[in-house]
Amino acid sequence: MERTACIRGKFRRSAKLLRHAQFQRVYKSGRRHFGTHMTVFYLMRDDVVPQPPSAATPRIGFTVGRVLGGSVERNRIKRRMREAVRANLATLTAAVDVVFNPKKSARTVEFSTLRDEVARAFTVIQQNSSPEGTNAGSPGRSPGSKT
Repeated sequence: MERTACIRGKFRRSAKLLRHAQFQRVYKSGRRHFGTHMTVFYLMRDDVVPQPPSAATPRIGFTVGRVLGGSVERNRIKRRMREAVRANLATLTAAVDVVFNPKKSARTVEFSTLRDEVARAFTVIQQNSSPEGTNAGSPGRSPGSKT
């Protein structure tokens, strides 16, 4: 059976970050991945002890500030981001909380570019979630990155 956090195009409630405290925990204690069109914050969840191994699903959140435009523009950015995440969610199997913070360029960039950047972010998160991929000495860097 395939593990999925989406049903009929909607994220399950259990696959979303919903509370302010959850977002703050990711911002304060998590790591960052900087992309061209977004910044991705992520934090591995240690408190999750899944019954079946497939129950450890990622939880996703989006923050789109007023600086990015009016409500119509912000909602358009969120819709595009959600679809890009939905297209790549199967590649992320770690129990992790992820917050996407798009930049202004996310409004106008081609959707395929946005989708590829989300895929790169998920790859970095997946690599950092494995024990051999964790680089404890540098909390803001990806493994293998130069100074």
